[in-house]
Amino acid sequence: MTTASSASLLTVFGATGDLAQRMLLPSLYGLQGDGLLPASMRILGTARSALDDASFRAFVADAIVRFVPAEQRNDDTLRALLARVEYQPASLDDDASMQALAERIRSLRNGDIVYHLSTSPKFYAQACAALAHHGLAGPGTRVMLEKPIGHALAEAIAINDGVTRSFDEDRVYRVDHYLGKEGVQNLLALRFGNALFEPLWNARHIEQVQITVAETVGVEGRGDYYDHSGAIRDMLQNHLLQLLCLTAMEPPSQFEPTAVRNEKIKVLRSLRPIGRAEVAAETVAGQYTAGAIGGKAVPGYLEELSRTSGTETFVAMRAHIDNWRWSGVPFYLRTGKRMARRCTEIYLQFREVPHSIFARGGAASQPNALIIRLQPEERIELQLMHKTPGLDRNGLRLSQVSLDLDLDERFAHERRRLAYERLYLDAIEGNGTLFVRRDETEAAWQWVDAILDGWQHAGSTPKTYAAGTWGPNAAVAMTERHGHSWRE
Repeated sequence: MTTASSASLLTVFGATGDLAQRMLLPSLYGLQGDGLLPASMRILGTARSALDDASFRAFVADAIVRFVPAEQRNDDTLRALLARVEYQPASLDDDASMQALAERIRSLRNGDIVYHLSTSPKFYAQACAALAHHGLAGPGTRVMLEKPIGHALAEAIAINDGVTRSFDEDRVYRVDHYLGKEGVQNLLALRFGNALFEPLWNARHIEQVQITVAETVGVEGRGDYYDHSGAIRDMLQNHLLQLLCLTAMEPPSQFEPTAVRNEKIKVLRSLRPIGRAEVAAETVAGQYTAGAIGGKAVPGYLEELSRTSGTETFVAMRAHIDNWRWSGVPFYLRTGKRMARRCTEIYLQFREVPHSIFARGGAASQPNALIIRLQPEERIELQLMHKTPGLDRNGLRLSQVSLDLDLDERFAHERRRLAYERLYLDAIEGNGTLFVRRDETEAAWQWVDAILDGWQHAGSTPKTYAAGTWGPNAAVAMTERHGHSWRE
């Protein structure tokens, strides 16, 4: 593994795109304000747009005004960021423009370079080959790639092959922005920074695990992209499976790239395949129809798309990890659009007490549970049984109560950072811990491809659910068949 030093140049491909405006430029602004960017580092934006340095700086300033809260904006910080920023128009299909971009990069280089390909994945291999052709992909360079890496396993392999012909694997930083979220990193801190939970974090003590990523929004202008991907490719293949890995993995020897990613790949390789024989019982696909969210009427997916479609906007499944720690424990995974509320959470239900000493008095006991909420708020809730206040001749009465840690309240004085601030800082410093390795990407696709093949072989179509609900009834039935129920 090569040893990286802090980058002297960040080159952002697709620097005028929506992601850049909403997330990338505000994240760089945040790093600038916190004094975390290397003093001499330059930022070079590139895209097809025919801008010069001055017009791009105006573009950056506008993005900061629009997407950074007013209370966090500071004129000195903005001026300092703009002083780092330059722009060079380029198109991969125009050799002259790529030559000009290469010359600009060489003129700005004073150490390591980070390239961020905030573009369609179909351009990744071409962009990397162009950089290599101009001698700009060798040691001291690294490249960030946005998800999704492909549309299926074969495409992911082709993209990865194309990228690694120019960049060694340890210089490829695949982005899953969920890994940059504070809540996701808090999951690691909760698991591996406390002695309390590790002895209980296994099949002997845990009855079931639920991981939910629910959105209230629809396709929001991303109809063409989303209809090509669907919920399983857009969310489950990457975000949910990464959360699954962090929840289920063994403790790494240390918090560093190889150790962490080695444990994640073990989880992915232990996932029990869900193929043609299992998809009907273990998976549910859904598509939202018109409904209401927050008292406001919203259209169905087909109305938003303005055409017919068999693409799923919801997916739920019952997964198993066949290893010693988790044998027999179902992992229920669920994600969807236009659901009842926005939430990303991990729910671990512990097994019931082996014998209730209060049962003779009629006191009902509920299993303990740990709930880790990642968004919109960050909190940790531990559900316990407690004596209900009062007197009863029949004995003690029990109630379920919660120990509730509101992390937003506890750290109210801390600025809530964008995920890309963490990811940019790590990429600039050459720390790949929170990025996805090639074998993780391909193992995830292998597992998901089997499900997609099963759906296609069965000729199944998504079941409908009204916007503002928790998905199709079939998803509820899937859990209830096994004596469980979704958290709502």
